[in-house]
Formats: sequence, structure tokens, C-alpha cells
Amino acid sequence: MSHSTDDSLKNALPTLEASRRTVLKTGLMGATGILATGLAPAVHSADKITLRYLGTAVNQDKTIAEKFEADTGIKVQYIPVTTDDVTKRAVTAPNSFDLIDTEYFSLKKIIPTGNLKGIDVKRIKNADKITSLFTKGEVAGKKVGDQGTAPKKVMFLEAEKSKKFATSPTQFMTLIPTVYNADTLGIRPDLIKRPITSWKELLNPEFKGKAAILNIPSIGIMDAAMVVEAMGIYKYPDKGNMTKKEIDLTIKTLIEAKKAGQFRSLWKDFNESVNLMSSGEVVIQSMWSPAVTAVRTKGIACTFQPLKEGYRAWAAGFGVPATLSGKKLDAAYEFINWFLDGWAGAYLNRQGYYSAVLETAKAKMEAYEWAYWMEGKAASQDIKSPTGQVLAKAGEKRDGGSYEDRMGGIACWNAIMDENTYMVQKWNEFVAA
Repeated sequence: MSHSTDDSLKNALPTLEASRRTVLKTGLMGATGILATGLAPAVHSADKITLRYLGTAVNQDKTIAEKFEADTGIKVQYIPVTTDDVTKRAVTAPNSFDLIDTEYFSLKKIIPTGNLKGIDVKRIKNADKITSLFTKGEVAGKKVGDQGTAPKKVMFLEAEKSKKFATSPTQFMTLIPTVYNADTLGIRPDLIKRPITSWKELLNPEFKGKAAILNIPSIGIMDAAMVVEAMGIYKYPDKGNMTKKEIDLTIKTLIEAKKAGQFRSLWKDFNESVNLMSSGEVVIQSMWSPAVTAVRTKGIACTFQPLKEGYRAWAAGFGVPATLSGKKLDAAYEFINWFLDGWAGAYLNRQGYYSAVLETAKAKMEAYEWAYWMEGKAASQDIKSPTGQVLAKAGEKRDGGSYEDRMGGIACWNAIMDENTYMVQKWNEFVAA
């Protein structure tokens, strides 16, 4: 949850995305509304395999589970929990699931336990087609920003049962990527009436009382760091892993702005961000792309604004518990291979996410859909979500442009800092200031 990005997520997705993000680094479970879409444990015959799928609600889509079962006969039983609880279960109860869907930044906590096994790329049909963004940290041959937990840093293991990340590609991947995206600021262009090109605008006194930042510490502080750098105050060696002094500086900058009345709100909840923007109480803020879509569906101008300093990216992937064997392990590989085969990728791309293997997803999308979602071209006809809702009208372009523009513009990745406890404590001082 945070790059969730497109300005074009279907209306149902805000709920999904909200749950993903609201819970990111908080103890909240925003996903109760999603539980109904999870498949309840079913009575099945001895030869019927059920895969217990642990993750947040973002990929736990009833349609995906139904399509997979129709294609393979294998049932998926969703176990939706918060982001923090995905990590806790992986560390403390690795036998409670058969497949894990987790964010790459959690791997620094999970891999040292030995509870996940390396995924054998020789068993993954499309392994060589997985986007170079993950395997090499490149988009179209160009290196992208890797501050924070860039997937390439934690993509491979030294061996199948290793507790250490490999420094270069090996036969064993930690996770097979599922969805990823990149976040930026949302703005009300009708109320600002001038170009916004930099993160520093979030603290521009011109928007005093009309700016907002998200109140999820690990993400909010990286948004703040993007602002601090854009203002020329300080350049971080790694925004995703600050020292105590760097945390102090970042929080001090936020507190000064807060005391000067810059922030109308510090939002935690998806709907709160939508309401702040829709009402015009806020004209610039940290925003997730499905929230931008939700504002637009009300007929209100709202832009998911590309900025010259780049995006903050996030990514999730599938992992397999170390103890999984036999038919269950075969079924987990079958699910991962099916997921990379195109249908699921096209389904996710149509919601504004990006899929791991672009080639197979492209084959399952109409040419006009691919041109809009991935090439940044104007829609030649109305763009619809998987449920048939119009997300963009003919002639509109996707905010942020093409895949290469957007994912090639990454500055940093979501991360959990070594000084996370201290950072949260300081963030709470900002909230209380």
C-alpha cells in the first residue's frame, strides 16, 4: 500500500486500497469490509487441494480466486490480516499458511528466521520475463532510485534454505512480485491554478491551512523527506533508513510547518483524504491514486501529480513457507505460475497497478487498454475497470504517463528503518505538537 497508484482505480478498489494502506504500519484492520470477498474454508474431498493464502486484502480478490479454481481445480482460502500481522505470522506461525503475499520491506524481518524457502526460478515458467525493475533495479535499461527497500536488494537468496540475501541473481527468489506502484502528491488543479512540479510545494506557505500529510509514520516520514530534499534543506544518503539526527531534522521541519498552521489535517483514513480533497478544504496532500479516482468520480478535478524529484514506490510479492512440501508445494507453484500467465496481470493492470510480467498481461488486454494504462497514450475509447465502471473517458491520459515515465521516475521505496522505534516516537511528537 504505498504506491498504489492509479488515477484510475475502480470504485471498489478504494476500499481494498484503503484497507491495505490504512493498516500499513498501524494496528488497524481496515479490511473488515473485504472479509466477505475472502473465500471461507470449504468442505472438500481428500484430493481437492486448498491453498491458505495469507496477506492483506489488496490482492485477495474473489474474482482471482474463482478464476484460478475454474482453471486448475485448486481452491484458494484467503486469510486477510494487516500488513504488520502478515509479518508477525511469517515470523511466529509459518505453518499457518501455504502462500504469503507480503511487501518487500518486510523481508528484512522474515528472511533471517529461515521461515521462507527460496522460490526455484527453474520451476517458474516466466521467471526470465519478470520486470527488470525487480531483478536489476532498471526500467528500459535505466537505473531507478533504490533508497529504502528496493526489491533488487532483497530479491534473491544465496540458496533455497538460506537466511541471507544474495548480492546478485541466483536460482532462488525470495518473493515473486505480484503488484507494485509509485506514489506522489494529489492536487486540486482548479483551486491551485498554476503548475505544481515539486514536492516542496507541500510546505509552501501559499497553501497554509490547505495542505495535508498522511499520518502513517513509515510512509509519512518518507514523504516529508522528499519535501526536505526538494526544499534544499538536506540530502539524505538513504531516506528509507535515516539516522536519529536525520529523523530529528525531518520531524523538526514538520513541527515548524505545523505550528505555522500549514496543515489542515494529518489523515490516516482513505475516506478522510477523499473528503478533504472533495470539499476543497485541502488543495495539496499526500495521496493514493485510488483516492484521486474517488474524487474524480464525483466530477471534481483532482490530479495525481508527477513531480520532478520522483515517486515513492512500493511492491508486494508471493513467498512460500520453508516447511511446504509435496502436493501443497506443487499447488503453490501452480498458483504463482498461473498468476504470471497474463490473466491476473491484465486484471490488476486495469485497476491501475502494475504486474510482474508485462508481456503476458499485454496479451490479455485490448490494444487500446494497453496504450492507455502502459504507454501513457490518450484513450481511444472509454477505459473501464474489470467491473465495467468507466475510469477514464475517451481522449483522457493516465496521470504520470507511461510505465517507463512513472516507474522510471522512482526516487525511493517503502522501508522499515533500523531506527523505526525512535522514528515512530518522534513522529508522535509531530502529531502532538
